[in-house]
Amino acid sequence: MTPVYEDNHIIIVDKEVGEIVQGDKTGDTPLSETVKQYLKEKYAKPGNVFCGVVHRLDRPVSGLVIFAKTSKALSRLNRMLAERKIHKTYRAIVQGRPQQSEGRLVNWITQTERNNKSYAHDREVPGSKRAELTYLTLASGDRYSLIEVSLITGRKHQIRVQLSAMGNPIKGDLKYGAKRSNPDGGISLRAHRIEFEHPVSHEQIAVEAPVPADPLWEALTALAGSSESASS
Repeated sequence: MTPVYEDNHIIIVDKEVGEIVQGDKTGDTPLSETVKQYLKEKYAKPGNVFCGVVHRLDRPVSGLVIFAKTSKALSRLNRMLAERKIHKTYRAIVQGRPQQSEGRLVNWITQTERNNKSYAHDREVPGSKRAELTYLTLASGDRYSLIEVSLITGRKHQIRVQLSAMGNPIKGDLKYGAKRSNPDGGISLRAHRIEFEHPVSHEQIAVEAPVPADPLWEALTALAGSSESASS
């Protein structure tokens, strides 16, 4: 857990692979408690520390997570999230190279609780929900590509299942078709950027996560940067 932005009302942290945002049946210490402890120690607070969970990331996913430090910020952020006024951009390393370098994916997703898995369909089926995202290929190597994803809807495992249905599963995501696991047990999907109007000050906030200290992430990100420079 690494803080990347903090003020009187909110804190945004870079979640690591394997961390859970809220407590679950595993009993593992959630990120919300880690952030509470961080705030308690940083400000030497004697009593309870408020730390409200605004949104979550899947356990194998890394990247930016917002927490509220005040109840006022939490209620406003929750409303903004429901109204889709918090804009999140993800980056993923996927197998292969997408056939189209950019595009919009529309599927209808169903879920099964038994194996905690989502399924993408080309048309509406009973019990399905519409799922939509846009993607842009930033760089491609011999075996993997770095793509940027913007969610239009928010469904469970949406990015994972839609990219897999496109034919480009996320690196390390065995559940959705990856060939092999990542050494850290996670998947190569990151909450890369968050943009929103501050719930109290109303300033525009835009935060980006650092590039992971991983050779493939670093190489593809550098390649994307050089491609961007060449095209500008």
